[in-house]
Amino acid sequence: MQPRHFKSALGLALTLAALSLPQLATAQAWPTKQPIKLVAVFPPGGSVDQVARILAQPLQQQLGQTVIVENRGGASGVIGTAAVVQAPADGYTFAVVFDTHGVNPSLNPNMPFDSKKDLIPLVLVGTSPMVLATNVNSEYKTFADVMAAAKAKKNVSFGSIGNGSLGHLAMALLAKDTHVELTHVPYKGGGPMMSDAIAGHVPLSIGTVFLTKPHIDSGRMRPLAVTTTQRAADLPNVPTIAENGYPGFDAPAWWAVLASAKTPPEIVKRMNEELNKVLKNPEVAKKLDAQGIDVSGGSVAHASTFIDKQMTVWAKVVKENGIKVD
Repeated sequence: MQPRHFKSALGLALTLAALSLPQLATAQAWPTKQPIKLVAVFPPGGSVDQVARILAQPLQQQLGQTVIVENRGGASGVIGTAAVVQAPADGYTFAVVFDTHGVNPSLNPNMPFDSKKDLIPLVLVGTSPMVLATNVNSEYKTFADVMAAAKAKKNVSFGSIGNGSLGHLAMALLAKDTHVELTHVPYKGGGPMMSDAIAGHVPLSIGTVFLTKPHIDSGRMRPLAVTTTQRAADLPNVPTIAENGYPGFDAPAWWAVLASAKTPPEIVKRMNEELNKVLKNPEVAKKLDAQGIDVSGGSVAHASTFIDKQMTVWAKVVKENGIKVD
């Protein structure tokens, strides 16, 4: 090599080494610098808040660092997730998200971030079936009764936790697949929806096991079907929509932990390992089960593949049904 070329190559190598030093130092010092923040992208009291708090305590014990849960609700999780994207990518701010994260890109053309490019999933916490249910005094005794009424062109309406929610999209997908019309009644959250469903003001409700099961247990609501390919462990006698003659129908609710895509790879790897350790903790699994959540865990690649697939599936449903946000 010519001396001049050697000097320029050496200079480039030294420059690259110097640029990588701060990131390396950050990764090596992590997590001793400051408390870790889990941003729950929905308000207190809901499932995202519960999941973040279930994860925070054991994570704090494992890392020897304070883990704080901060609620940043709004715009179906977009506001809280944007705050994580905009925070320094130093491994001290993470997002705990719900299934709306997989729907938002197709519903909101003005997202303040790119869901695929600006974020990296650390772990898929778990999934849960949604439950299609009806008031215990309703004319619908089975899922087949609902479909028969819809095919007879009777006005079959259902409530969901909001326009563009996964429950709304799952029912839109079902209507499309079965060539029937189902009328959507959007509510501002699970509480108002279940109140109306229990009172019989809306004939059907679609919501997570966590939201619906207490009202099934109290004898006020009748479950008709679940939206995942497997039956819900907490509702073993409730058939799946797939079992009802619609094979392959699968619309799970899900929760995940995300980081800024600029987070040092060493921290991403370590956080994935630590979160998997948390999810293997029997106490944590028990608490998540109480929320109706089936623990997933696994690699960053597994979480990325799952979330990418969700985005693809629901983008198609949104487009085909012309669904718009409020």
